[in-house]
Amino acid sequence: MKFYISTAGIKKVTIPNSGSGKGSSAAANRRFSNRTLLPVVLLLAICLPFLFVRIAFLVLESATLCSSLADCIGLRVFGGSDLSAKLRDELTRALVEASQGEDGGRIETSPASFNQLVEDMTSNGHDIKAFAFKTKAMILKMERKVQSARQRESIYWHLASHGVPKSVHCLCLKLAEEYAVNAMARSRLPPPESVSRLADSSFHHLVLLTDNVLAASVVISSAVQSAANPEKLVFHIVTDKKTYTPMHAWFATNSIESAVVEVKGLHQYDWSQEVNVGVKEMLEIHRLIWSHYYNNLKEDNFEFDGQHKRKLEALSPSCLSLMNHLRIYIPELFPDLDKIVFLDDDIVVQHDLSSLWELDLNGKVVGAVVDSWCGSNCCPGRKLKDYLNFSNPLISSNFHHDHCAWLYGMNVFDLKAWRRSNITKAYHRWLELNLNSGLGLWHPGALPPALMAFKGHVHPIDSSWHVAGLGCQASEVSRERLEAAAVVHFSGPAKPWLEIGFPEVRSLWNSHVNFSNKFIRKCSIKG
Repeated sequence: MKFYISTAGIKKVTIPNSGSGKGSSAAANRRFSNRTLLPVVLLLAICLPFLFVRIAFLVLESATLCSSLADCIGLRVFGGSDLSAKLRDELTRALVEASQGEDGGRIETSPASFNQLVEDMTSNGHDIKAFAFKTKAMILKMERKVQSARQRESIYWHLASHGVPKSVHCLCLKLAEEYAVNAMARSRLPPPESVSRLADSSFHHLVLLTDNVLAASVVISSAVQSAANPEKLVFHIVTDKKTYTPMHAWFATNSIESAVVEVKGLHQYDWSQEVNVGVKEMLEIHRLIWSHYYNNLKEDNFEFDGQHKRKLEALSPSCLSLMNHLRIYIPELFPDLDKIVFLDDDIVVQHDLSSLWELDLNGKVVGAVVDSWCGSNCCPGRKLKDYLNFSNPLISSNFHHDHCAWLYGMNVFDLKAWRRSNITKAYHRWLELNLNSGLGLWHPGALPPALMAFKGHVHPIDSSWHVAGLGCQASEVSRERLEAAAVVHFSGPAKPWLEIGFPEVRSLWNSHVNFSNKFIRKCSIKG
């Protein structure tokens, strides 16, 4: 009798039946051995590489904490304490100790970069505690560098606002030349048939005090385009002697549809001796205030506390601008007008302003935005303490540090009420008090003394009329607020006609620049 055993990959083998009892036992042993060995080999082939990789990771991960490979394997594989938790706890204790410890001289000698820190740790074999203290010192050193860089950035930012772009200067020169050679550029403003509107109270009178031709053109263009009845608008532009001819030439050759524009130079006013003396004294005191703060900044190497950024106002060109300070003389500039809307030259009008002339100021002199968009008595960065020096008893006894300051730049003035008040005299009295007390009652600028002189004469208007700060904190103003605002104000150093202007809001201003104008093109003024 014969039988056959067949296995995959093995040829058929014939086994004779002689000695069948012994042969059967040997075959059974071989069959058992083959069936057991193959799975074991396969299992080892799969597990051994993973085990090798795991051991390698353990060695790399815990080399500094394990006394031996057996310790690491015992801790990780056989349920010992977790090394990561131990490392975390030890590092946490070291960091807490470092945060509570004295810096000493570690900051100056700390590594300047992460690579230097790693090199120091590996070459000197420091423990975790030393690592924590060195890391703290390095971070503090970097924080100081960042703070210093930010201060320098703010200083350079303010200094850059002094510059007149070459293109804007070119525009003034081209227009002055046009005034000299073109009779149309010298034509009367307004034309004779519109002169009667200049003192007619049935029209809406807007006042600009500026020496910037391009900025004035944007203000007037935006106001006309936003007006429901532009034919009722009368613009009164007051400028200095050097800017009078280019300003006149621009508006004489670029007629404004329906509206009336008057351009007048300061040299054309016939003021009384009292007003002339008052203006000269005012400008001299403002110049002294500016010099006082500027020299202090210079002595401190332009270092300043982050909480006192208002000191940088000493670097603002508006602090010395004649046009900026003359607004306190608006009643003298326009003796025939009773109610006006004052506009700064760095604003853009987005909605109709006509209802401002119908606004009841309740006997007050000025209508202005006081509260911000965030609600009643909410005016971050615009409280009186941000402008006035409350460490002086003259200030602390007359004003409350936590009251909101009103916004200059878009205001309604009741000139009849102003003339009945003593606001201009109060303004000069505060200037003299500041001079006599060492020039430290307020930070430089036109607004601080106005806040004091107009105390009790301000009527709050809705915050949607005037959104300011686009020249210093444009990113903080939401798109919804910008769109809802009747007037957006580029207050701050980053004016939209400068390269430092914020690109995200500059388009609001550029949309009202006449880039097709031949003088704009010749001077390469671009959006």
